[in-house]
Amino acid sequence: MEYFHFLRPTWGLMLIPYGFIIWMTRRLDANKDMFGGIIAPHLLAHLRLEGGTRRWFSPSSMGGVFIVVTLIILMGPSWRQQPSPLSQDESALVILLDASSSMEQRDVQPSRLQRARQKASDLLAGRPDKRTALIVYAGTAHTVLSLTADQDILNQYLAALKPGIMPRSGKFPEYALPLVDEVLRDSSAAATVVLFTDGKGADSQQAFVDFFVGRPHQLLIVGVGTQNSKGSLIPLERRGLEQLAEGAGGKYIELTVDDRDMRQVQRRIESHYVVVDDQALPWLDSGYPLVFVAMAIFILWFRKGWTITWAWLMLPLLLAAGQPAPAVAEAAESPAASIDKPWFADLWLTRDQQGRLLMQRGRYRDAAGRFQDPLWKGMAWYYAEEFMQAAEYFSRSDSDDALFNEANARAQGRDYMRAVKRYDRLLERNPQYPGAAKNRARVQQIIDDINRLSESQQQEQGVSGEDKDPGGDDAIPAQGADELSWEQQEVKQLSAEEILTDQATSDMWLRSVQQDPSNFLSIKFSMQLQHRDDAGEAK
Repeated sequence: MEYFHFLRPTWGLMLIPYGFIIWMTRRLDANKDMFGGIIAPHLLAHLRLEGGTRRWFSPSSMGGVFIVVTLIILMGPSWRQQPSPLSQDESALVILLDASSSMEQRDVQPSRLQRARQKASDLLAGRPDKRTALIVYAGTAHTVLSLTADQDILNQYLAALKPGIMPRSGKFPEYALPLVDEVLRDSSAAATVVLFTDGKGADSQQAFVDFFVGRPHQLLIVGVGTQNSKGSLIPLERRGLEQLAEGAGGKYIELTVDDRDMRQVQRRIESHYVVVDDQALPWLDSGYPLVFVAMAIFILWFRKGWTITWAWLMLPLLLAAGQPAPAVAEAAESPAASIDKPWFADLWLTRDQQGRLLMQRGRYRDAAGRFQDPLWKGMAWYYAEEFMQAAEYFSRSDSDDALFNEANARAQGRDYMRAVKRYDRLLERNPQYPGAAKNRARVQQIIDDINRLSESQQQEQGVSGEDKDPGGDDAIPAQGADELSWEQQEVKQLSAEEILTDQATSDMWLRSVQQDPSNFLSIKFSMQLQHRDDAGEAK
């Protein structure tokens, strides 16, 4: 409860007059003795009814509970912030996947590696629109994907992982730890690292302890395999993995045939959520559930004999009605009930106010139709995930905020080239605009990745005259000729600009891209390893 506070703490001052009223009431009751001089004291003690004030279930005691609950509601308790629709969730997930040779064993069907991939895919399905990074290791470790919320591409690359793509054999999970730091360097919140493996390396224990002791991230280890050691089967090192998780302050989770294991992982990820200290984000008022408690207590007003006692408890409600903020909310409540009738809502609210109410109800498309302000229209379409329409309305305002929102919307809509141009224009006008440079770098990285992928695909699929074998299947004889002639196929390499700006070219390029990126990953990992070896020799 580190972030617990009250949004409207001044309401706590109402305890002072309430305390004074209770003190005066009890004092009057103590001094009230109408029959003291008429009836003998030893008889009066048996005639007086004392239970009404001494029982716990009485108008005074329940009135005090009602006062406290009502004031807590008015004070607005809060301990978490509302996420911004224009920024990504800072809580990240990093999946470490063991792709060593032992993961090819079939003690769990169809194999340990395939089962681990299935479980990782189930985990992704339970975290829609949340950022996830994918790292694979064996004798070396490689980043498959940095933090991204695109589950389609995550699942595509996840399905392509196999032991054959790793440049070196072995099992060194500690080699993946520097890559975890690398993918999380732009994330300000604590992350969760989920390790899918059947064992650990000789030096993994101390490396994981040193890594997680000095960082706020949590470690979850999912053991894949069984402990049976029949024949040449390498058993699951359950005890070693439990020690690894315990030493790093994490948790070991047993693999199950259903989704209980991933639901347990999901619960631990959510419980590890850390509030980002950003005062620009609004805090959520969490006192509303207590309204039902107050209503249940207020029902006691109908009990016989409680009416007068409870009448003065209406004071805070009357005072609340006189406050400006609740009065506005009350005025908007009536047309909100008939917000689906524009002719009636127009009598009470402006079109922008109607759109705001619809947005609060999650009806973003309807809200976009009510808003008149272009920025609010763009915001509503952004919430509705219609990013290109949102960009159109953001472009109708000549402000830094509108330009930044337009660039974000185009990036979300995968209109990367125009998004980069919008970021460049914004940075020319305001180089210090928060988040613009970082978002621009991320989008440019996507464009560069598309360029590299296009080059690799063209290299794999391109055919040159020198590669032709006259005796092979590629020989194509000319009809009606005695000699064989060879045709050199022209290879056209497409740039990211050509792919992303022209829809027809984009569709053609997507059709040419291989569905299985295993070869691409294998080449990428080999090049990364060669680069590391060259860097080591240079030192």
